[in-house]
Amino acid sequence: MSEYEREARRGRLDELVAAGIDPYPARVGERESIAAVRSRFDAASGDELEADAPQVAIAGRVMARRKFGKLIFLELRENGDSLQVSVKKQEVDAEIFDFAKSIDLGDFVRVKGPLWRTRTDELTCDLREIELLAKSLRPLPEKWHGLSEVETRFRQRYLDLLVNPDARRIALARSRIVSAMRSVLESRGFIEVETPVLQPLYGGAAARPFSTHHNTYDQDLFLRISDELYLKRLVVGGLDRVFEIAHVFRNEGVSRKHNPEFTMMECYQAYADYKDMMDLCEAMVRSIAETVLGSAQVEYQGVVLDFGVPWPRISMRDAIRERTGVDILEASDAKSLRAAIAEAGRDPGEGATWGVLVDDLFSEAVEPGLIQPTFITDHPVELSPLAKRSTEDPRLVERFEVFVAGMELGNAFSELNDPIDQRARFEEQRLAHAAGDLEAHPLDEDYLRALEHGMPPTGGLGIGVDRLVMVLTNAPNLRETVLFPHVRPEG
Repeated sequence: MSEYEREARRGRLDELVAAGIDPYPARVGERESIAAVRSRFDAASGDELEADAPQVAIAGRVMARRKFGKLIFLELRENGDSLQVSVKKQEVDAEIFDFAKSIDLGDFVRVKGPLWRTRTDELTCDLREIELLAKSLRPLPEKWHGLSEVETRFRQRYLDLLVNPDARRIALARSRIVSAMRSVLESRGFIEVETPVLQPLYGGAAARPFSTHHNTYDQDLFLRISDELYLKRLVVGGLDRVFEIAHVFRNEGVSRKHNPEFTMMECYQAYADYKDMMDLCEAMVRSIAETVLGSAQVEYQGVVLDFGVPWPRISMRDAIRERTGVDILEASDAKSLRAAIAEAGRDPGEGATWGVLVDDLFSEAVEPGLIQPTFITDHPVELSPLAKRSTEDPRLVERFEVFVAGMELGNAFSELNDPIDQRARFEEQRLAHAAGDLEAHPLDEDYLRALEHGMPPTGGLGIGVDRLVMVLTNAPNLRETVLFPHVRPEG
């Protein structure tokens, strides 16, 4: 936008004030929504409107303007709905015509007049009255596309929503997806709760936190990386089915699948295990897709994903063995696994432990190929300090991750409720942190104290809301699904 154009708009604002017109009035006169007008009259023919022209009053932002000498057309938009407005010089006072002619794109106005149809059959309000509701001092963008505009789109999301129909579509779909998710859980007896965002000790995930300071208590605090440990405290307290749709914060990089602030749904169900959570996860996502999109088949980036059929349940061992030929349970220590990976013609990477080598191998060789919804079960115990050990192999835990379109969508455990084992796991994590693993889980004495009071067998499930919205709205980038994603500093 040129400074000249901005100054020109400011000049028109000054002229309005000098003429005694309030450019930002506090009240809006009688009107009905554009959606209501369209609902009542979209089916009316031009002859019907001409025979008995209904008077309507509407308000909205001026999104387009065309001038044809003594005829002006405006497009008014309100909450996503648009209606054309015509201004005919011979049918209104000169003062009204000149005022309509001076309206800028982006201005908010209220207009009143009869409805008619143009020769192209466009439903149109023939303006008889007009009042300014809010003056725009900056123009709307004329073009909004191309890679060079991506950062600007996210930085000025309000403009993106105004001129990019796809941005608005995703925003509305996200709201419906979250509503449908909440509905599924409530129908199954879960109650929605809220847990602290500021925590004296972060936990519940392997991630680096953001930190802050409480001045009154002279206390260092962390933005939560998960709400897991607080939700399980509630299960200890007798709230048997709880969930939270929570903002969580992880001090990590930004990518197509990552944003430092994101939304996670976590739920916990007493007297359940990870297999029960598999059933819940599958039913929930299927129900959300059918409710919001009308179908369990969803197109994502040119591939049809089918949430309606039973989702495969594959152990991590079998998934890796099928893709690479490496049997992670046969190569049961870091040295032998590193050798097996190299023998299979792959770079074992820098993983220092057996569990990290397994995770890296899976992420590189298996995860990108998991396109249809798939459960991957039975993860290494050292990567899952909050999950119950497998009764079949103590090196593994009762855990699954669900993958769709080559990315993790959710994570679930049979929750570890043995306080002795949990303390030992925390101690192992503390040693890992001392050895340089900055994402290792801290030891939480208060959580251990809660477990010592007793927690029933419990299943827990977390689903990344932003990634679920990505998949269900065919968005190529997670930041498209977040109204205000994190962006790099200007300049």
